[in-house]
Amino acid sequence: MADPISAPMVTLGWRERVALPQLGIDLLKAKLDTGARSSSLHVDSLQEFQRDGATWLRFTMHLGRREPSAICCEAPALDRRAVTDTGGRRTERWFIRSQLQLAGQSFSVDINLTDRRHMLFPLLLGRTALSGRFAVDPARSYTQLRLPMAAVETR
Repeated sequence: MADPISAPMVTLGWRERVALPQLGIDLLKAKLDTGARSSSLHVDSLQEFQRDGATWLRFTMHLGRREPSAICCEAPALDRRAVTDTGGRRTERWFIRSQLQLAGQSFSVDINLTDRRHMLFPLLLGRTALSGRFAVDPARSYTQLRLPMAAVETR
């Protein structure tokens, strides 16, 4: 996590483009939501399976509303946690941990997998992922240019 005294905080807009390279996702639109604690990724289907004695998750997703083909991803399951949605409903969701690239930084985030097909953005980036790294200006949108992989700083 960035030291708030030594590193100036980057200000982002309410929506940005991100990458999830461990999942093979080079570009994904995300809504930044400081009111949500956790981050959520849309999945169309989800299967759990065992690999080397550990629980893994296989899931398919569309990268955008206009994207005709789905991609298939696999990741080790982090755990299952109760999540309360905006309507106050509590559900158990699977979580994974993945590298996320945003604003020239690469860092690890916990992401729950859920059906977000009725939402505008396939990824919701919550305050736990943003805290100490970024400020969010709701009047701004898509503030970051897509940078080549070599320009991403790992934290």
